[in-house]
Amino acid sequence: MTDGFFTRALRHPLFAAGLILVGAVSLAAILAPVLAPCDPVSLNVGHMLEAPGLSHPFGTDALGRDVLSRMLYGARVSLWVGFLAVGISISIGVFFGLVAGYFGGMIDEIIMRGVDVMLCFPSFFLILAVLAFLPPSLANIMIVIGLTSWMGVARLVRAETLSLKNRDFVLAARLVGAKTPRILLRHILPNAAAPVLVAATLGVGGAILTESALSFLGLGVQPPAASWGNMLLEGKEVLSIAPWLSVFPGMAILLTVLGYNLIGESLRDLLDPRLRR
Repeated sequence: MTDGFFTRALRHPLFAAGLILVGAVSLAAILAPVLAPCDPVSLNVGHMLEAPGLSHPFGTDALGRDVLSRMLYGARVSLWVGFLAVGISISIGVFFGLVAGYFGGMIDEIIMRGVDVMLCFPSFFLILAVLAFLPPSLANIMIVIGLTSWMGVARLVRAETLSLKNRDFVLAARLVGAKTPRILLRHILPNAAAPVLVAATLGVGGAILTESALSFLGLGVQPPAASWGNMLLEGKEVLSIAPWLSVFPGMAILLTVLGYNLIGESLRDLLDPRLRR
C-alpha cells in the first residue's frame, strides 16, 4: 500500500513539482558549508554592493558579504524554524484534539472554547505581542510560532476523533480492555493522520513566512546571523541601486513556501478519496 501511494504521489504533477523545489532548498541548506563560496558573516569593505558576477554569483551586500553564502545559511534558519515550530504546533493540536473529541462533554467544551478565544486574535499580531516581551532569538521564535498556531490542527483532529471513536474497531478495543492512551495512540490517531499530515506540510510554509516577516521587522534572527527575512530588511535600504539584495532572498522565500504548499495541496488530493481525480 505504501509503495502504491508513493508511486501515485510521484505521478501527481503538483507533488512532483513541490518535491523538486523542497528537495533543492533542503539539499542546499544541508550542503551550505560545502556550497558557500565565502564565510557568510565575513566583511569585505573593498567589495561592497558588487553586482552579481563570477566571483560573487548573487553579488555582495552593503558590508561586502557574499549574498549567495548568506542565502545558503539562511535556508538552514528558515527550514529549522519551519520544522520545529510545526512540530510544536502539531504536538499540541493533536493532544487537545484527541482529548476533546474522545472525552466530549465538559472537557470538549472547555478546550474548544479556549480554541475559539485563541482564534479571536490575529495570529501574527499575537506573535508580535508575545515577542515584544522576549529577547529576540531563534529558539523564542520557534516556540512562539508553535504555541500560537495549533488551533487549526486541534479542530481537525477533534473532528476526526468524533467520527472514529464509535467505529467498530474502537469499540472492540474497549471490549478487550484496552486503556484509553492505547486506544487514542494506536487506533484513533493513525486513522486521523491524513489531515494532520496535510496541515503539517502547509504549516511549514506558513512558519517560514512568519519567521521571514519577523526578521524583516527586526524581531527575528539578529545580525550578523543570516536569515532571508533580515536580508530583505538590509536590501530595502539600497533597493534602487542594489536590487539583487532583495530579489534573491525574496525568490528563495517564494519558491520554498510554494514547494511546501504544492506538496500539501497534492497530499490533500491523494489522501482524500473524495478529491482524487
